[in-house]
Formats: sequence, structure tokens, C-alpha cells
Amino acid sequence: MGAVMLDRMTLYPVADDVLFAPGGRVVIRTYGVASAASTEDDGAGPVSYRTWVTGVRDQPRYWRWHHFEDARHGHRKVLEWLTGRGPQPQPPAAVAG
Repeated sequence: MGAVMLDRMTLYPVADDVLFAPGGRVVIRTYGVASAASTEDDGAGPVSYRTWVTGVRDQPRYWRWHHFEDARHGHRKVLEWLTGRGPQPQPPAAVAG
């Protein structure tokens, strides 16, 4: 998160899931994050939404979403992909991982 410390961030939980696989547990977390300064000024700072997946292929993967509804829908698509019921999600922003 660069020079901004986690204690200066406001996290907005969207969804959390845990899958148990033969190789271990897979955690899927979707949340919004905003700097505390931007939310204190007028209460309407920009929020960046992300889905993080840990426990897959020995390294975390993440997706970025533009809006809350994109994040909710994207979380569901990531779950479908991980359980073999759908293709790997392609969010509006670049996929990293």
C-alpha cells in the first residue's frame, strides 16, 4: 500500500469465503479500501475495491473492481472459477497475480 499505513486506511468488507481443498485452505476476501484522510474530509472519498485469493498456487491473486456492485458480482465469479463452475473472471481493470 505504499507510503500509506494500514492504520490510516478504512476497510469496507464486501464478502469473505473459505474453501477447503486437498492442498489446504483457500481464502477469498473482497473489500473496499479508502484512505482515512479522504473519508474524514467529507465522508465521500474514493473507494478502491479488491478481491484477494490466498492459498492458490502458492501465491496470492487479486482482482480490482470499479464499484461495490462490480465487487459483489466479481467475488461470486471468483468463487465460481475456483470451484470449476465458470471461467476465470476478467474485471474492468487489469488482472494481477
